[in-house]
Amino acid sequence: MTEQTVETGAKKKPAMLQHEIEAKRLGLYMSLPAQLLLAFIVAFPFLMQVYISLTWWGPLDGTLWTLAYESMNWFGQYGEIFQDGRFWGSIGRTFAILGIAVPIEFLLGLGLAMLFVQKFPGRPIFYSIMLTPMMIVPAVTGLMFFLLFQGTGPINDMLGLPQNYSWLQDINRSMITIIIADVWQWTPLMFLILLAGILGVPEDQLRMASILGAGKWTSFVRIVLPKMKTVMIIALVIRVVESFKIFDTVYIMTRGGPGVATETISLYIYKMTFADLEWSYVAAMGLFILVALSLLAVLGMWQMSAAQKRQKAMMSAES
Repeated sequence: MTEQTVETGAKKKPAMLQHEIEAKRLGLYMSLPAQLLLAFIVAFPFLMQVYISLTWWGPLDGTLWTLAYESMNWFGQYGEIFQDGRFWGSIGRTFAILGIAVPIEFLLGLGLAMLFVQKFPGRPIFYSIMLTPMMIVPAVTGLMFFLLFQGTGPINDMLGLPQNYSWLQDINRSMITIIIADVWQWTPLMFLILLAGILGVPEDQLRMASILGAGKWTSFVRIVLPKMKTVMIIALVIRVVESFKIFDTVYIMTRGGPGVATETISLYIYKMTFADLEWSYVAAMGLFILVALSLLAVLGMWQMSAAQKRQKAMMSAES
């Protein structure tokens, strides 16, 4: 009887394996059209961009893009990038915006997250209000702050400034208005991510620290922050990458002006694409930025992996 059972099990096992193989094959056949479509949607524009970036082709040449190889220059467009002062100026202004806005958003989000961890009356209502700016379309946010910072707008009225006191037409103050708009809209995202990180800290460790006499600040520095390093890195990488793509708010508020005082890299690429029609140069700039942001994301992932390893080492040392 035992031999029959073993023999039956041996016969069933290949049959089950064959069934699994057929199920996987069917799943592959069913998903293959969608996978091919997705590969085409992603791969074709990317390969086309690489191809165009290696030429001098533009829509005003009067030839099809398929004949762009006739003006092949290989890496000439990429050489132009390093000589383009306006390009690097827009990069610098983009970094200036994210270098000021992202730290402010991080600190405000962390402070609000620590506040909302505590239970207080009306917390769900205030929680919903806190997340509202994040839900607004960036173009609408740009219009809102464009109206707020007009000479006859409410900001000058509240501060007691004259109507001829310009915000959006001033070289220095226009950048401040964009940073304020960005902080207002995206601090809730930082708050949401960091709050999730704080709620993920084990409560038993916090209670144990409290029993041993540790204060709230000590518990925050010694327990909460080390546990949140991965979440903090994720939040910062997301906001840095997203801030680098800022466009709607700047376009609505200042159009990159006065002059090019608030022209970010996204706005510069937009102008070069639709005003100057330098499509091959724009393709080269886009690929250059893609590689730079990819390296930044890899650096963030490396930092996150290192933080996780340190956290695991600390937990094993404690145990």
